[in-house]
Amino acid sequence: MSRKSKSKNVTSIAIKINSIFVRKLFVNFLILDIFLILILIGLWCIEGEMNFYGELIPNAQRSFNFYPIETSNYTVIWDNGMTMVNEASTLIYSLKKIIIAVGIVEGLFLLDEIIFGTSKTRKVLRPLNEIAETANRLSNIDFDEQKFQSLEDAISKISPVTSDERIHIGDSELQGLEDAINKLLDRMRDSYRQQARFVSDASHELRTPISVIQGYANMLDRWGKDDESVLEESIEAIKSESENMKNLVEQLLFLARGINGKTQLTINEFSLNDMMNEVLEESKMIDRNHIYSYINLEKINIYGDMGLLKQTARILVENASKYTADGENIILRTGINDKGEPYFSVQDNGIGIDEEDVPHIFERFFRADTARVRKNGGTGLGLSIAKWIIDNHKGYFSVLSRKEIGTRITVFLPQKL
Repeated sequence: MSRKSKSKNVTSIAIKINSIFVRKLFVNFLILDIFLILILIGLWCIEGEMNFYGELIPNAQRSFNFYPIETSNYTVIWDNGMTMVNEASTLIYSLKKIIIAVGIVEGLFLLDEIIFGTSKTRKVLRPLNEIAETANRLSNIDFDEQKFQSLEDAISKISPVTSDERIHIGDSELQGLEDAINKLLDRMRDSYRQQARFVSDASHELRTPISVIQGYANMLDRWGKDDESVLEESIEAIKSESENMKNLVEQLLFLARGINGKTQLTINEFSLNDMMNEVLEESKMIDRNHIYSYINLEKINIYGDMGLLKQTARILVENASKYTADGENIILRTGINDKGEPYFSVQDNGIGIDEEDVPHIFERFFRADTARVRKNGGTGLGLSIAKWIIDNHKGYFSVLSRKEIGTRITVFLPQKL
């Protein structure tokens, strides 16, 4: 088989893998946009009725005139004859701007995958192409053309993303090539499963606040008009879950931009001590339920992106506060280790982490204590973001934790990037 034919085979596999991923990405973006529009319209309508009438009446007559946009309005007619007509053109224009902005971001992601996805997949498949070319150059061995045809047929019948099948044509002369292809397929499938898990977990995390909002909206519909406490609880819960969903989307976008190389570090020299002092003062102001202290052994200047490193410290402090009982200590520390590496750490005496969970705490959406983190509004993405930041600073983490004793997470940074 010619080099040109083999190159075409590799390209066709790459195109197939990339097209599957692009389709799934487009569908998920579309579902997310629809949910976002419905939630924003629903919140706007609820707020308008509450401001006008003071409560939600389930059996009122409601209508929303979307077109033309200039005269669009939301009308509610109550049984007592009161009528509310809210001009909605501003809302629709705002939604249009939001969807355009979100659509541009999503379009850039899709365009990046469409334009560069196949080439990136080809790069992953390059070892396969090189193996095939090497085999073709072994002219001193008399390979039967039928053997290569059998191998090509076996490859074409295997799904590179959804199947666990392996290539086996029973030819000892091609055994080494079969093993190399099978290992490559395993790596491709692992990568695809990780992507699929990320999309699935993100969809699940977005579904939870939406379900809560829907539940409280139903409760408002049934009892909100008669029970003021139900009304207040429902509105507060809807606002809280909307904020949680906003934070989750922002964190997902941060990780997506980072993975695609869209987030650039701004490297400057700055004082690590000053940065940790700022985090300390912010933590004391925000969280008055814990005792914060900072141990500063020496003055340390480092090179890095101060904003992103400060975000990492905040993530560690926020995690410590979630797992530490009220009134307990949280200690911030900076120093330089024996290798000359500057570091900062956050230590608590909270519930600790199981030994088997420690290797997974930086994975996306991983929670060692799901119920407790959900109660405190965690998304399971904070430590993943922190790891991306430190990896891109060429640093590393050290985690020391004991159940019912506490946890200390230390960030070590290079002397100079």
